[in-house]
Amino acid sequence: MKKIVIAIDGFSSTGKSTIAKQLAKTLNYIYVDTGAMYRAVAYFALENKFISEDVFDKEALISRLGDISITFKFNEAVGFAEVYLNGKNIEADIRTLRISKFVSPIATLSEVRRKLVEQQQLMGKDKGVVMDGRDIGTVVFPDAELKIFMTASAETRAKRRYNELLDRGDQLSYEDVLENVTTRDHIDSTREDSPLVRADDALEIDNSNLTIKEQLERLIGLAEELISK
Repeated sequence: MKKIVIAIDGFSSTGKSTIAKQLAKTLNYIYVDTGAMYRAVAYFALENKFISEDVFDKEALISRLGDISITFKFNEAVGFAEVYLNGKNIEADIRTLRISKFVSPIATLSEVRRKLVEQQQLMGKDKGVVMDGRDIGTVVFPDAELKIFMTASAETRAKRRYNELLDRGDQLSYEDVLENVTTRDHIDSTREDSPLVRADDALEIDNSNLTIKEQLERLIGLAEELISK
């Protein structure tokens, strides 16, 4: 059966990863969470004290990019591939608000983007992949057969993220999460290298009032129509 590349872009906390994981599972496709790759680099930068609230030693991070190996390993217990940094499972470590604060600044570095985009393109070279992120349909796979751009109001996205972090046991305020969402929106949309924009041929989906089931059914229908052609 014909295989395609499905690119899902959009703002932070729009549920891209949740939908992409389920879509990949339904189609028996590979799922690649590119956001987790940038989070892994942010984690590396924090662990090595290259970035903090007051300092961002870009040159030091760039000089160590060769020491970063990011891989994904499927975990049957959770039903999806978890991210590993240099052989260490950091899936839980990178899903915190602390990491979220530094992902967008890290992603502005052209050297980081080049390294990760190259890896992402290799992961999808044989097609049969669902990849989500910020520049999948515009930079990583501009020729993807199906491109989706997901959006929702900042307040809706912040509430989703806030509830998700509370369920994890994190102690934080909704206001802090909302500030993080809006700050990331600004940085992602205005950075010089590969800013977050909707590809001209992408289908925009505002999921502010859509359930996960409704979104998934729509995307499955679109994908199956393209695959069958």
